[in-house]
Amino acid sequence: MIKPLIVTTACVALMLTACTKEQTANSTSLDTANATEHRDAIRIAAAANLSDVLPKIIEGYKADKNLPAQEIEVTYASSGKLYAQITSGAPYDIFLAANQAFPAKLVKENLNNKTSGNQAWSQPFTYTQGQLALYSVTHSLKEFNPTTLNDILTTGSNTKVAIANPKLAPYGESAKSYLQTQNLYDALTEQKRLIQAENIGQAFQYAHTGSVDYGFVAQSQLTAIKATPDQFYTLAADSYPPILQDGIVISDSDIATDFSNYLRSSAGQQYFSDAGYLALK
Repeated sequence: MIKPLIVTTACVALMLTACTKEQTANSTSLDTANATEHRDAIRIAAAANLSDVLPKIIEGYKADKNLPAQEIEVTYASSGKLYAQITSGAPYDIFLAANQAFPAKLVKENLNNKTSGNQAWSQPFTYTQGQLALYSVTHSLKEFNPTTLNDILTTGSNTKVAIANPKLAPYGESAKSYLQTQNLYDALTEQKRLIQAENIGQAFQYAHTGSVDYGFVAQSQLTAIKATPDQFYTLAADSYPPILQDGIVISDSDIATDFSNYLRSSAGQQYFSDAGYLALK
C-alpha cells in the first residue's frame, strides 16, 4: 500500500527559503558580473587629431581580442583641455595626447601630489608621430613649395590662416614654430589674419568649410577625407618640431593597459601608418 505524501507547513517554508536563497545567490552572481563589466569599461581622453583613426583602432582591438561587447568611451578635445580635466579629477583611464609634454607633466605633478592617490599611473609611452600640412579648399596648392609660402600667405590683405591654439594644441604649437621660421607669424598676428582655433579639429573645419583661406591641419585629417593633391601640401618633417604623441594609463584597469599595448603593437601601428602618421623610429 502506497503511503500518501504529507507536506507540512514547515516543509513548505523550508522549500521557499531554499528557493529564495538560490534566487538571491543567482541575483548576487549577476550583479557581480554586471559590476565587473562596468568596471572594465574604459574611458579615453584623446587629442582631437585622433578622431578619424582611433575608432578604427578600437574596432580592430575588439575584433583581435574577441571582445565585441567591451565598452570604450572616447572624449576628443585639445590636449591642453583634456589635461586640465584630468588634473581636476575627470575619471579617464587613458590619456592620449598630441605631444609629449602633457603626459610628462601629469607624471611629475602626480609624484609631487601626495594626496592624489593615483599611484597606479604608468610612465608615458610614444604611440605615434603626427604630420603637419597646409590645407585649402579655395586656393590650389598644386604648385606650392616653401619658397612661395610668403607670397601665398601675404597675397591680399584679407587672406586668413587658421592654426590650432598653440597654448593648448601641439599641432598649433608646431604650426606657430613653422610660421616663425618663415618670418610670418608676427606679421599675420599683428594684421589679425591668423585665426586661432581651439584644437586641430576646429582648425580643420575652418579650412574645410572655406571660412579661412588656409589652415594648418593634421595630415591624418586629409587622409581621412581623401583630399585631392591640389588641396594640400605636406610640410617637410624637419621644418617644424616633431609631433611625437605620448599616452599614459591613469587607472589600474587591466583593459586600459592592454589597449595601450595594442596601440604600440604592429597591428596598432599599421592603422596609424594607413591614416597618414609617420612611422615611429
